[in-house]
Amino acid sequence: MANPSRTVNPIQDLLTFPLMSAIFGRRARRFAMGMEIPSGPLAFRSRHAPVPLSELEQAVLIAAATGVTGWNFGIPHTPSCPKEVAHYPVRSGGRTTPTAAGIGTPALFYTDDHGIYFTNLRDAQPTRSREFEGAMNDVERILNACRQHTVKLGDQRLDLPQSPPYVMEHNLWVANAPGTTLFIPVADQSEECLAVLAIFAGSGYMLIDDYAKRPAGNLAPFVRSGLLTETKVVPLSFLEQFVHSMCSTEIAFMAHNAVLTLQGMGLGGWFFTGIDPSSVLGAYAAQGIKGLGFRFITDSRWTLPNPLGLDRHYEGLCPPYQKDMRAAVQVLAQRKFGPGGAYDPTTPGPFHRNREVKGSVTPYGAELLECLGEMAQYIYDTYGKFPATIPSILVAGYVQAQHIDTEFYDTHFQPGAYLQTHAEHMTRWHAGA
Repeated sequence: MANPSRTVNPIQDLLTFPLMSAIFGRRARRFAMGMEIPSGPLAFRSRHAPVPLSELEQAVLIAAATGVTGWNFGIPHTPSCPKEVAHYPVRSGGRTTPTAAGIGTPALFYTDDHGIYFTNLRDAQPTRSREFEGAMNDVERILNACRQHTVKLGDQRLDLPQSPPYVMEHNLWVANAPGTTLFIPVADQSEECLAVLAIFAGSGYMLIDDYAKRPAGNLAPFVRSGLLTETKVVPLSFLEQFVHSMCSTEIAFMAHNAVLTLQGMGLGGWFFTGIDPSSVLGAYAAQGIKGLGFRFITDSRWTLPNPLGLDRHYEGLCPPYQKDMRAAVQVLAQRKFGPGGAYDPTTPGPFHRNREVKGSVTPYGAELLECLGEMAQYIYDTYGKFPATIPSILVAGYVQAQHIDTEFYDTHFQPGAYLQTHAEHMTRWHAGA
């Protein structure tokens, strides 16, 4: 057990927790204080009240999942632009988890007993090349950055009915329960798809609608000019599966960072998928289930409604937030090459010759912008949304964090079911509470 006489500094303890202990000590520890398993061989009723996470505990997990770490180093070379660095990244800030080509769309929602919150560090600017070097002032700066980029969206816990189809049966007793914090990573697949399409087109690839067996728009002029090459083809099905895989992976990285941090902090919880994403985002608001309040559109051709974004907070790079997909292409180019963008030579970055390196990048030319607009608008006009076959906004999993009831594990499990950090957690993180 913990030694009550020693000075308790939970953050300093966390900084020295071994990575291998977090990896090999990771388990899904679902039973928290205040919970009950009503029947079966592991039946148990906690004799404790639920204990919510503190603001500090939440801030640490948010920082681990999505905190700013320094500058994105970018992609240093591509044969399509041999005298420049590759202009693939959309954002220049680096965070705790990687994103494909530095496009950097993910953000984080979370909910607890006191409300619903949104932390968006997608466009946060670092202050130096390496934000964290082990000092306590580094920790405080990173935590404060997370706090400054967090807004409160509501005063009550996410209103998710504890019943199918909103929550899968095996999670009804535990998901989004009182005292827990439920983290909800999201990714913008509309922006990711458009940015990846720009990478392909910039290297000469033609987008083919393999569902309709035709080019994705009037691409003949771009073939004649030499911008696109008929023998270099990317099918629409491949493009969107590729984007969906990347965004799902990015969300999983965020979640896994948080789960590993749970081990060092001595918190319970796990990464899971057993809550309906449409319900969480707000597809059933008309039935009184508000969710996060996202805007949706429906179409008779689709099985599920399509989430487009949360007005003013997290808006997809597609209509109705843009006039059309040609306008969305212009916005993407502005985010990358405009004032304050990733390749604005006047903005800071990681290079010794920062202005020279950033200034070497040629922005998208008029023809490439026209080509991108043609392909993206074709997708939207043909399928009624962008992307065509995957959600514009993706939720692919959740992390729930909670204070475990060690008595449940002592009663039903062999020794070693939890770490020493779990045994000492209340003393280390809630001294004097």
